[in-house]
Amino acid sequence: MRSGTIFFGKPVASIIKKMMMKINILALIILLISCDANTQNYIEVNIPTARLESEYVWRTIQDIKFFENNNYTISLPEGPLIEELLVKSKNNKLSKEDYKRLEVYIKDSIYNKSDYKKGYDKISGELVLIHQMINEINDLNLRWNYKEFNNYQINLTLYGPGGSYNPDNGSILIYTTPEGRFKNYENPINIIIHEIIHIGIEKSIINKYEIPHTLKERIVDTFVFLCFRQYLPDYRMQNMGDNRIDNYLKTKEDLMDLHEFVELIMKED
Repeated sequence: MRSGTIFFGKPVASIIKKMMMKINILALIILLISCDANTQNYIEVNIPTARLESEYVWRTIQDIKFFENNNYTISLPEGPLIEELLVKSKNNKLSKEDYKRLEVYIKDSIYNKSDYKKGYDKISGELVLIHQMINEINDLNLRWNYKEFNNYQINLTLYGPGGSYNPDNGSILIYTTPEGRFKNYENPINIIIHEIIHIGIEKSIINKYEIPHTLKERIVDTFVFLCFRQYLPDYRMQNMGDNRIDNYLKTKEDLMDLHEFVELIMKED
């Protein structure tokens, strides 16, 4: 009995204690790995395939009247086919056969994966700061529903107006060049955070209150300026003619009540 007590007493307790310490350490390691994985996957930068680039060029051609009406400068591949498709788009005469011709042209004569490498590397080098800025948005305690995604896809393109966004899946399309330049800015964060804000306010602010395009851009610019001017000293406010939000948004704290301000503005119309 005495030896049994010794065997099933202190030695067993010691073994259990050591096992629990190992389990806790293992759990901590798993947690840290998980957090690191989430950080790395929070933003993904993607080089497009020839097919995806063809689809984007096609959508840009389809929307050429919108871009021209709103004074956007766009980039497209060169060649007689592109000129022909632009004319057709302006006359609402594009067809499925036209898209097939474009897809072949991009794949065989235009697309080169290495053209995206420098832009890819430049954005990848800024992911830590972009992630920090996203976290700061989440810490604002806004009184309206800012849409946040667990994962943002940044998709590169050599074409289009410079940047666009999809509020349904959190994806961003950003223009670059084979030399690693970006439209209007040397630092691509200016464009990326602009599009992320667009995604965040699209449903609860822009769609809900039926905000016109020019006012929408002013709201996004003001949001970026108030929150991130310390990180983005070169960020420029666009002047599209509708600056009504300027009377309401003076500080970062004012963003908490953005929904009330836009409601007041739209009631004035």
